[in-house]
Amino acid sequence: MAGPIPPQNWKISKLYSITAVFFLSYFSYLLGVWQHDGAATSGLGATITCILPRNTTNPQLSTRTPLDFTSHHSADERGATTFPDETLKKYPPCSIKYSEYTPCEDPKRSLKFSRERLIYRERHCPEKNKVLKCRIPAPYGYKNPFKWPVSRDLVWYANVPHKELTVEKAVQNWIRYEDDRFRFPGGGTMFPHGADAYIDDIGKLINLKNGSIRTAIDTGCGVASWGAYLLSRNILPMSFAPRDTHEAQVQFALERGVPALIGIMASKRLPYPSRAFDMAHCSRCLIPWGQYDGLYLIEVDRILRPGGYWILSGPPIQWRKHWKGWRRSREDLNAEQMQIENVTKSLCWKKLVEKDDLAIWQKPTNHLHCKKVQKNYLPLCPAQDPDKAWYTNLETCLTPLPNVSNNQEVAGGELKKWPWRLNAMPPRISLGTISGVTAETFRQDSKLWKRRLSYYKTINNQLEQVGRYRNLLDMNAFLGGFAASLIKDPVWVMNIVPVEAKINTLGVIYERGLIGTYQSWCEAMSTYPRTYDLIHADSVFTLYKDRCEMEDILLEMDRILRPEGSLIIRDDVDMLVKVKRIAEVLNWDSQIVDHENGPLEREKLLFAVKLYWTTPASANQQGSKTS
Repeated sequence: MAGPIPPQNWKISKLYSITAVFFLSYFSYLLGVWQHDGAATSGLGATITCILPRNTTNPQLSTRTPLDFTSHHSADERGATTFPDETLKKYPPCSIKYSEYTPCEDPKRSLKFSRERLIYRERHCPEKNKVLKCRIPAPYGYKNPFKWPVSRDLVWYANVPHKELTVEKAVQNWIRYEDDRFRFPGGGTMFPHGADAYIDDIGKLINLKNGSIRTAIDTGCGVASWGAYLLSRNILPMSFAPRDTHEAQVQFALERGVPALIGIMASKRLPYPSRAFDMAHCSRCLIPWGQYDGLYLIEVDRILRPGGYWILSGPPIQWRKHWKGWRRSREDLNAEQMQIENVTKSLCWKKLVEKDDLAIWQKPTNHLHCKKVQKNYLPLCPAQDPDKAWYTNLETCLTPLPNVSNNQEVAGGELKKWPWRLNAMPPRISLGTISGVTAETFRQDSKLWKRRLSYYKTINNQLEQVGRYRNLLDMNAFLGGFAASLIKDPVWVMNIVPVEAKINTLGVIYERGLIGTYQSWCEAMSTYPRTYDLIHADSVFTLYKDRCEMEDILLEMDRILRPEGSLIIRDDVDMLVKVKRIAEVLNWDSQIVDHENGPLEREKLLFAVKLYWTTPASANQQGSKTS
């Protein structure tokens, strides 16, 4: 029978055991890293493949080669690459005929719908089994747009190869073709002396300088020169036009770096909340304002803030002076003007001025007076959500403003002037009309996004390079904190409040002096391919889990992102691992990064760059013939 182990031998035996356990654990760790090739695992505290920020020594991040966020195919470059090797890809390139594909505004599909009130030009998305599962190609020779503000005046021909407008609008100074580029002189049908001079004329009639006007909507915007020149005056425009016979109007606007969407006033509400815009504008936009019982002016009233302005130039304004040039009868033009005058009176608007080619009306600051003399005005709409605007039918009734106690009070709360509006407490929050969002929520969100943006810049230093990005998209904006944190940069952000979000906060975003729209990411966005330079997606894939396919959302992101554009995706680590697998076959270079609070947070970030590729030259030429 063996005796007891001497103390010295017992200590040596224990040391061997501890050493063996240590080496086995370390070997298992190395084996796991090798098997996952650096990808994130699913547990808390998992090892994440990260980007090493330049000029940073962060012990939480690995030393893997950083992503290249810089722009390579810019103004001084002429060539283009051909297709990458697609032998292992799940999502091959689409045909060049789809290079300008807008799924929900497809001209061929639109022909199936009613011509009445131009319903066929509204959103009509493809059925699920007809959604494309391929990557939209850029045309051969595609280059990154000119940097703002140069882009306001210049666009590469290769990026939007359409010369139709240079012929059709030649005498109106909209656009000129010069060698390998288009030039935008700033002209328009109703402003032959240029958009800047036209805006100066408006500024003589209403105050555009004191910060009371910050958000503006341009209906039937053309190439958006009015919006382009408003930007230099700290007025943020939202421009829209249908996809119609004037090829690529909205695409030109976006290439110029001006906020724009494909859209039309037909049978549905515009995708914006009530009381959103300080100013609405129509310059010969061909919208029949007086028809259909004033339906379209009623919609303008819904989206105008109390005290906001509606500006109209072109027929029938000053018809006595212009009627011969417009090739319409005096009686017809007079009848049209009387229709408009009657509708604006029924909306309780006040006509401020009609001078030269401009007429300006103002919406009342509240409906107290209108209710007292209701027999002269449109009936108020029954109880409804005035902010509901996703596939919502237009109605011929007046959207009621929030109640007030006296005639001097601004319905819904008075907005601060810009730039104080950005960080002031939005009235929708201070008045408690957004469920679950308090003043403290707003303050904490503002602090959060300043810190997050600072962290983003340590990873993607191009965020600090002036002009690298211009058109930005925030796919789940909440209170607009991401956009607000970028306000000093020469960028604009399209803030999306998903239709599926628990709380509708888009009205708050507009009250801050920012812009945005509603969107369901189970469908395509109403914009052209290659719209955005950078896409930000906060918890989007968690929101849409079990609602629609992840691959379809990522393919849509790929469609609307420019070659060499960047992405920042925040989500649960398990979700991001799945996103990364698809990102790799979409020809994105991507890496997962720890949360700004460190590696113990389950939420991680995926930074990515869409690699540059275009259709081959031969395919591009063939596509031009067939299209």
